[in-house]
Amino acid sequence: MKLMEKKILSYLLVLSLFFLFLFWSFHQLNYQWNWSAVYEYRSKFISGWLTTVAMSLASLILSSMIGLCGSLFLLSRSEILKATARVYIETIRGTPFLVQLLIIFYVVANALGIENRYFVGIVCMSLFSGAYMAEIIRGAVNSIEKGQLDSARAIGLTSIQTYRLVIFPQAMRLILPSMAGQFVSLIKDSSLLSVLAISEFTLNVQEVNSFTYSTMESYLPLALGYLLLTMPLSLFIQIWEKRWRYEA
Repeated sequence: MKLMEKKILSYLLVLSLFFLFLFWSFHQLNYQWNWSAVYEYRSKFISGWLTTVAMSLASLILSSMIGLCGSLFLLSRSEILKATARVYIETIRGTPFLVQLLIIFYVVANALGIENRYFVGIVCMSLFSGAYMAEIIRGAVNSIEKGQLDSARAIGLTSIQTYRLVIFPQAMRLILPSMAGQFVSLIKDSSLLSVLAISEFTLNVQEVNSFTYSTMESYLPLALGYLLLTMPLSLFIQIWEKRWRYEA
């Protein structure tokens, strides 16, 4: 039997056992399902899920850019840039995301005259995830042996060429696994945007639950909706990780 066939069969077996256990657990509750009531609000599920997709995608891109800039600040020779990045990272990582949302929206955004909740939500998620991304990238870059930097300088490569051709291709192998976990966490953290009254997936599901009093029927699609976002992302990064491992 080929290796790929064994992997597929293994995953199918584990998933089958998992769903059988869930089925048995729900059967023990004798729960009276009421899917018809929830189905009437299917448009809220769809619109909320699409909003979460759009905001998560924008945040993934922006947080990657912020993380890259933050790591470059940490790796720079300027003490001002290092201090700026370190204060930002430690402040973000040392405080709850919920508190950051409330302060940025009700204090900072209000002072700047920004009223668009969706824009503020994307910025908040990007700043939060960007701090972790900066540390991930910095750690990966610092793991590269110093001798390779010296060798790059010895053959006449500039700093930009050194990072682009020598450092980052090797660092990507270390960055991608941690990046996958951070991106998945970012998508799940988007559920906290409901405190800003943003009509994303979680808030819409909470509203459907309050309308129908069908808790399980409301929150099971919520879990499935997030899995539809996080699992393809994890698989994509795993494929990308193999590609970078091959090139390096």
